[in-house]
Amino acid sequence: MDNTMEEQSTEPKGGAGKKNHHFRGHWSGCACGGYSFLLFLYPNPSYQVLVRVNGEKITVDQFNKELAKVDPPLIREMLREEPNNLLERMIVKTLLLQEAKKQGVSAPVKTYKDAEKNPLPLKNRSSLSILGKSFLPRQRSLVRRWKDSIRCIKIEWREKPLKEVAPAIEQYIREAKQQQVIAKFLEEVRKNAKVDIDQDRLTKITTKPPEMDTEDDLKKALAGGKPVLVDFGANSCLPCRQMRPVLKEVRIEYSEKAKILVIDVYKNQNLAREHKVLMLPTLVFFDSKGKEAFRHVGILEKEKIVAKLKEIGMET
Repeated sequence: MDNTMEEQSTEPKGGAGKKNHHFRGHWSGCACGGYSFLLFLYPNPSYQVLVRVNGEKITVDQFNKELAKVDPPLIREMLREEPNNLLERMIVKTLLLQEAKKQGVSAPVKTYKDAEKNPLPLKNRSSLSILGKSFLPRQRSLVRRWKDSIRCIKIEWREKPLKEVAPAIEQYIREAKQQQVIAKFLEEVRKNAKVDIDQDRLTKITTKPPEMDTEDDLKKALAGGKPVLVDFGANSCLPCRQMRPVLKEVRIEYSEKAKILVIDVYKNQNLAREHKVLMLPTLVFFDSKGKEAFRHVGILEKEKIVAKLKEIGMET
């Protein structure tokens, strides 16, 4: 009888243990499934492949880390709007490292003195080594051919004799030819590579550039009876972007007295030709009758902008 009672008492405990085990297993499976579902909805940047370079992955996370190194912040902002520029540099760097591996160029063993001798990361040193092996022999032959041409150049700069200025000219030619050879080598490497860019993913990480004014906006402003300042520039132009906060301040402070516009010359090439814009940024001031009164190439301080607007008729 006692044995029967003992068996009866132990059986439910065992059953409960099995149920708990199945219960825990059920929730564990749900948790894993839920995590996978979240990854599907919000994939981790470290797993998002942005481009494959000969099968080697460059992820969104790697791109973001490279972007974070860019300084100043304004250039980072511009690269977010045109990420292809940074991505292409990453692709070329990857190709150089792959080429270095093929040719047996390896990074030297790192020691505690490396930081003093060479501040470049080991990977960069490998890519520089492969560049040196590939183009420097051709570079030397090009320089030799150009040396004879240097002697034929007539120099009148500060009336110095040729022998005094020849080294500077030679250095300039050497650097120019070096850049040409490097560009040619990189073009060949890039051409022969298999590069697959995920365009949808690239579009998702691209931010929208600032809005700019249109040709219709300019026509209305010139016919509005107020002085007008037009910044002929582009979103991809660093000095142009540096001018934006200044122009924004002037636009807000003098909104009732003058019109401040920003025109993209690449989207409005006809306007650029019409107003003879040759360099960016070009600031063109128009009087209240819509006639050009003054222009300035490059960055201009806020105080000078306001002073010029007052000079051409802006009410004080």
